[in-house]
Order: sequence, then C-alpha cells, then structure tokens
Amino acid sequence: MNRVYTLVVCEKPDAARRIAHALGSAKETKPLGLSVFDVTRDGSRYVITSAIGHLYGISDVTASRSVYPVLDLEWAPLPKNARAARAIKVISELAQKASSFVHACDYDQEGEVIGHSILEYACGGAYGKSRRAKFSTLTDEEIQESFLSLAAPSEGLAEAGRSRHMLDYLYGINLSRALSRSFKVTKGGYHNLSIGRVQGPTLAFAVEREFEIRLHVPDPYWTVTASLAKGEKFSAQYAKPRIDTVSEASAVLEGSSGKDAVVANFQSRKVVLRPPTPFNLGDLQREAYRVLRVSPGYTLAIAEKLYLQALISYPRTSSQKLPPSIGYSKIISGLSRIGSYGGLASMLLSRSRLIPNEGKMSDPAHPAIYPTGVPPRSKLGGLEFKVYDLIVKRFLATFGDSATTQRADVSVDIGGYEFVADGVEVLYDGWMVLYRPYVNLERHSLPELKKGDRLDNLGVEMSEKFTQPPRRYNQASLLAKMEQEKIGTKATRADIIATLLKRNYVASSREGIEVTDLGLAVIESMKEYVPSIISTDLTRGMEEQLEKIELGKGDSASAIEPAVDRLVESLSSFMEREIEIGGKIVEAAAFDKNQAATIGSCPVCKKGQLRMIKSWKTKKRFVGCSNYAEGGCKASAPLPQKGGIRPTGKACPACSWPIVGVVFARRSKQWRICVNFSCPAKKR
Repeated sequence: MNRVYTLVVCEKPDAARRIAHALGSAKETKPLGLSVFDVTRDGSRYVITSAIGHLYGISDVTASRSVYPVLDLEWAPLPKNARAARAIKVISELAQKASSFVHACDYDQEGEVIGHSILEYACGGAYGKSRRAKFSTLTDEEIQESFLSLAAPSEGLAEAGRSRHMLDYLYGINLSRALSRSFKVTKGGYHNLSIGRVQGPTLAFAVEREFEIRLHVPDPYWTVTASLAKGEKFSAQYAKPRIDTVSEASAVLEGSSGKDAVVANFQSRKVVLRPPTPFNLGDLQREAYRVLRVSPGYTLAIAEKLYLQALISYPRTSSQKLPPSIGYSKIISGLSRIGSYGGLASMLLSRSRLIPNEGKMSDPAHPAIYPTGVPPRSKLGGLEFKVYDLIVKRFLATFGDSATTQRADVSVDIGGYEFVADGVEVLYDGWMVLYRPYVNLERHSLPELKKGDRLDNLGVEMSEKFTQPPRRYNQASLLAKMEQEKIGTKATRADIIATLLKRNYVASSREGIEVTDLGLAVIESMKEYVPSIISTDLTRGMEEQLEKIELGKGDSASAIEPAVDRLVESLSSFMEREIEIGGKIVEAAAFDKNQAATIGSCPVCKKGQLRMIKSWKTKKRFVGCSNYAEGGCKASAPLPQKGGIRPTGKACPACSWPIVGVVFARRSKQWRICVNFSCPAKKR
C-alpha cells in the first residue's frame, strides 16, 4: 500500500464493515485473520480496520497475584490474548504507511479509551493528530455525514475514561487480593473473591434490603370489605385500610352487617396520561425486564447487536430526548415498510406535525434510543425481535396523543361507617394503541352512582392479614437504585450486578435477588473494619470528579491521588484485621456451599439428603443421596448440565422428589422442575 491513505480505527469488526460499505465499494483483505477494508471516496483513500474491543488494558507491573497494595500500574497490551496481539501487529503495520488517522470507535468513554490506546500505542502517538468521526447510528447516511464533518478527538473524554479504568483497577485489584488473601491465610486455600468501588456499595444496597426482610416482624391487622350492588356488583373497603385491633374490626363488621348502604359522596374526574418518554439505556433495561423478563446485561448485549446491524441508534446513552435532526418522518416512513408496523406508522404520518414527548435526562454524546427505520437484512431471532419491537413501539408511542381515563371515587355510609371504592375506565386510548402489548392499564368500573343512592348490601367480611417486608431487589430495581445513587455508569451497571451473581454474593430467584451468607459476610466485614469501601458517598464523589475531567474542569491527578490515599488507609486497616475477616468469610462460604449442594430430603430411604454431585470422571452433575456410603441408598437422578440450580424447599406432589429451580445466566426467569426422571407427572 502507498502512503496516501487515511487509517480508520473502529471498535468492532461489524462496525468497520458497516463504515467501509457506507463509504463506497470496499475491497476486503484479512492479514492475520483481521478484516481490513480498502475504499476510495471523493478522491480520498481510506483503509478501515478494527479492534476486537479492548486491545490494551491496565497492567500490574509486579505481575504477582499475591502482592498488594498494587499502586505501580501501566497501560500494556492485553496479556495472553493472541487475537489482541495479532490485531495490534496488523494495525501497527498499517499505521506506518498512513498519512492521517480517523478515530471511529463508539463515541463514549469506553470507545474513546479504546481508540486512544490504539492510536497512541499501536500507531505511534497518533491520537492528538487524529480526527474524530461521531455518529449515533450505523446507517449509510449518518456515517457519510460524519466523515464530512470530522472533529478533533475528545481529550477530556479520553482522560476521564482512562482515569475511570485506573480507579476501578486500583480498587478492584487491591481489595479483591486483600479479600482472597484473608481467605487463604485463614483456610490455606484460594477462593475467587472480589470487591470494588462500585461493586461494594451495590452489594451493600442488597444486604441492607436483606436485613430489612430478615428482621421484619409481621404485625397483624384487619380489613373489612363490603360487597355492594346497584345493578352491577362492586366491592368497597372500610375507609381505614389497616385496622390494628381485632376488637375495632369486629365492631365495624357488626355495625355494618345487614345495614343500609347509602352513597355519601361520589366524584368523577378525567385524568390525562401523557405518552411515555423515549428510552435511554436504563429505561430500556428496566422495561425489558418488566415485560420480557430479560436481564439488564443481556438486554444491553441484544441492543448492541441491533446497533451494529444499523437497526437502532447507539444504546449506551442517558438521554430521553429525540432531536428533530434525526428525521422523525423519515424514520417512521421507513418503519411503515417493516413487518406489522405499517398501520401504526400511518396513524402518525397522517399528522401535520410530529412532536415526541421527551424526558428530562440528556446526554452530550447521543440522543435517546430510537429505531433507524432501516429494514433488517435477515430475520431477527426471538429475543432480538422482541427487544427491537419494544424499542420501535416505544419510539412510536412517544409521538402519540395523550390517553384519557375516567376515574371515579365513591364514599358509602353503611350503618354509620364509611366505606370507599374507586373505578377506572379508559375514554381514549391515545398512545397506548401504539405501545401494545407493553402497556396494560388496569381497568375496573363502578356503576352509575350519585349522592343519596341506596345500594344493596350483599354482605360484609372481615379478614386478618399481616404486614409484609419490603420486596427484594430484582436486577432491574437494583440497577435503578445504582442510577438513583449515581454510582457506576450506564455501560457498567449491568456488569456489576452480573459479577455479584457470578461471585455467589447474591442469587436470583422468582422473589428477586437474595443475598447469600457469603455476600453478607463480605459486607459485614467491610462495614466493621473498612467502612469506606462500601461508602456510596466515596464512590459518588469519584464519579463527580470523573465528570469534571470529561468536561475539561479537572484532571486525572485530582481524582486519582485522593482516591489512592483513601485506598491505602483502608488497606492498612484491612491488613490489621486480616484473620478476623478471613474467618467470617470462610465460615460463610462453607455454609453457602453446603446449602447450595443440598436440594431436599431423599424420598427413597427417608434418612439421607439429596445433594448435587459433580462426577470427577465425566464432569457431569447429578443428584445423589448422602446416605449412599452408610446406608447404601442408590437414589439418583440427572440434572440439567447448564444453568444454575436453586433448591426450592418444595417436593413434587406426584412423586415426593424435590423440585429445583433452574436459572440460566442470560435469562432471569426460573424454570421449576422435578428432579425425578421417572416422575409419573412427566409421563402424563
């Protein structure tokens, strides 16, 4: 190749391919297996290549996992990564013959850091003289426009991203090694433990909720409900929804049973429901969890695939705004030619003006998530289509009319006691037509009533109930808590939750996220000996410093130096209490392991416990009885070889063998199965 070409560095191979074909007819070669595209546009020659994500990372110069504190760090090629080494070699050789450079990685902190590292280290310090291509979609039109308006690289964004990596590494590597060492010196073995500046506070949120649940003492209370009718039946609740004594509840029951029921007051009003706001990443992750039961991490993975196929805009955004520059009519016209969206799109295209209902949150780099209107080149898979459909319909719904409901409230006098009821009817569906099936407004009606109407008293009932503990966090609500507390980033929060699950600090079930004894022991140890590690204020303060760096109002030293001082202070406290911390964690880890292995009583010998066992020979897991060695019980059953197995504490009604839950990493839904292969219910 001659020297007169511009080297374009992309983040992922799919993005490089999209950019190459958007710029013209590209010739592809594959030196060392890395795709390189050569294309000429408007007399300019571009050679386009890509990383495979991060090619460089922070490295511990001591190269010893047993050493801490680690404070001497450097950026270096990823160790033991042959693909990264090949990519660096190819890019370095291409850079030697390039006359100019374009940074075309994703426009966010991670993308800026990836491009910065490649341009600085593989391309001989080319970051400062490179030009930045900024785009929010990988459509041909937007890519072409971005290359006509190349900008200077964002040094503030790069410095903020590099500082974040440095802080995460410093806290993660040192605290994790401290935890693992405390386990090792206590038990003499290795256990993969981790904690970090974001992971710690996030686990602490779950632990705090766990204690609220475990320490909750149910208090009894009573409710009184009347069944009434005026042509149409409806229920009314005693105006005091929680009666604290049985004597008071009994008095209401006795005083209202068989008595005349008269409408004391009736009010009806119209309520306007504005359209939803566009998705940012957090909104999309929570909504996908609510309606599809897809974990936040998997939702992001699917959204990134859709982005690389040019079907949606860049998903890692905080924005809830859709600027007119994206071309509302053009996008909706494109959607009208895709699948079943024609009718919905036509409803909007018939209007004289298209104005979306926007939220308050904004992002300087990207707008809210929106479909591009480009048709899929191939059929989308099941979950990919569902997430795409959710994004499309949310986008369309933001342009819809406000919905209108009729809300009614009635107060009924029954023997001198006040009972109340309410009703909701939809008068105009508005935007909800565009967002089905993802909107489900609960509707319940009241008969036509007016003050003074006499109603049939069909009976009054008293019920005893108990106060309930707060709900457990699920993956979506824990992510929302992280957002609320301003810790982590839109791109990393889902990964933090996934790490908590991977480390067995928490377990996912139908009831939500339950903290294990290991997770409790880690947080209780941190709280007692090094409380700053799980401090939300500490982590939030670092995030504020990083934001200042990105905006050009601070530098790395102002963020890293005080953070290192606090880290060293915490590690000093940790070292002094290493044995005590390790003892607690060892005990909790052993308990969790035993609890996880036992799934229920043996229905064959009635003496042993059925436990999960992994064959040393086949590496397959199965169920066996603990009474095998002493009592000779041969009860056994196969288990699914993928997914996490969770005991449910319940027995199958058909055969009395235990029922277990199976949780797959990418899906939060738990499947419940009887472990007995010969269960009569399965044969039926």
